Amino acid sequence: MRIALGVEYDGSEFNGWQSQPDGRTVQDNLQLAISQIASEKISIIAAGRTDTGVHALEQVIHFDTQSNRPLSAWVRGVSALLPKSIAVLWAHVIPEEFHARFSAQARSYQYVLINRPTRSAVHHGKVGWYHAPLEVNAMREGAQHLLGEHDFSSFRAAECQAKSPVKNLAQLDIHQQGETIIFDLTANAFLHHMVRNIIGCLVYVGNGQRKPEWMREVLLARERKFAAPTFSPDGLYLRHIQYETKWQLPQRGG
Repeated sequence: MRIALGVEYDGSEFNGWQSQPDGRTVQDNLQLAISQIASEKISIIAAGRTDTGVHALEQVIHFDTQSNRPLSAWVRGVSALLPKSIAVLWAHVIPEEFHARFSAQARSYQYVLINRPTRSAVHHGKVGWYHAPLEVNAMREGAQHLLGEHDFSSFRAAECQAKSPVKNLAQLDIHQQGETIIFDLTANAFLHHMVRNIIGCLVYVGNGQRKPEWMREVLLARERKFAAPTFSPDGLYLRHIQYETKWQLPQRGG
């Protein structure tokens, strides 16, 4: 039996998603809790990996089990065994052809940035921060140069394991709500550190260090050294994974 789960987590206290020998990852905690409910060793596969400090509003995973449990066991039962910073949102029995990673059509991320002279204490670890004023319209103009299918090598971490740097960025919207700037990005897939490197470059445009058209120059250079430093992981959220409707996956919180 194949089960899909929607999972929410605060990545602040974990060493990223992917399993590590120290066991302090989101994957390790989930596998342990699911294995306890299933009464067998379970391995899980996620739609995408997140780095240390990155959060998820809805990560999607799947696993195979011989155990027949009610869906409530995979939701409330597993959640009861997890740290309070990880929760299962929903569970769904899925055909064996479904794959959390390879069946995904698109991934959406959100970056939340506080733009004010002083850092936030209340939202520590949950938002990025930049101290000097940022020009949102300039960042919006710069963002337009990245939309579409491109080679995003300039925004790719050196340790990225993706087979191809070519991705299709379908959305890069920037909204401002008072002192908070929200970046919404959607692509068929993302490279390692791609979102954080894009944010870092947009901040250079927003603070006036670079013109909006510089974003296109960085893109066309196809070399990481031409882009800005990688921005903080604190405000980055994996927001949604898009699948075909035929899988009938629940909506977030459903």
